[in-house]
Amino acid sequence: MNVTLKYFASIREAIGQGSESVSTQAATLKALRDELIARGGAYADVLAHGRAVRMALNQDLCDESAALTDGCEVAFFPPVTGG
Repeated sequence: MNVTLKYFASIREAIGQGSESVSTQAATLKALRDELIARGGAYADVLAHGRAVRMALNQDLCDESAALTDGCEVAFFPPVTGG
């Protein structure tokens, strides 16, 4: 399935882009996060499971068990972001 990823604040700065479209086999946010961590580099650093990262699915905050659907939007951001 295809999903749109959005990165905010320090995560966006570390990864070097604000958004991207990806094709994934992940069924949940956790599985998607694991795929991104497996890319290594900045993805592994800022999305590591020991780091505080908030996630939203279609603009609703949710936990890692949330199910992905084709065409969904996933956002990653630190717990506190500026306005």
